[in-house]
Amino acid sequence: MTKFFQFEADFVESLRCIPMQVRLKLDTSGIKLKLSHWNHFNLAEREALVEMPCTTESEIQTYREYLQQLVLKQTGALPSELPIDPHPAWMDETTIPESVQEKAQEFNLKLTPQQWAALTPDQRFALIKLSRSSHENLNFLPALKEFNLIAT
Repeated sequence: MTKFFQFEADFVESLRCIPMQVRLKLDTSGIKLKLSHWNHFNLAEREALVEMPCTTESEIQTYREYLQQLVLKQTGALPSELPIDPHPAWMDETTIPESVQEKAQEFNLKLTPQQWAALTPDQRFALIKLSRSSHENLNFLPALKEFNLIAT
């Protein structure tokens, strides 16, 4: 069973937006998927991108190739590629990214190293993505609450 974050509840049934677990797979496989690409996919294709594993080198390569072919089929062009970070910030349980601390401070919260370390890599990934200035940050506060970092 696929686990979505609670803060994604308003769109996961229809998968009208790209869920965090797919965003994590995109960063892992080095593919930039635009929402316009995502909107070209049917529900079965979106579900496949949610369900496909993307952990081992072989799975990452399979996911990458599947996604590239899917975008090519739907749009006529390959998606852009992203550099793959060999040491992504969400895997580092000892260092809280500055963007996360700055965004948390907007809610009068200072995350402690113990809180950061207690999060799962998926949770750290979500907070990193939600703290970026280029991202619509409406779900940062709900994520803090969901991850028990702030009182509800």
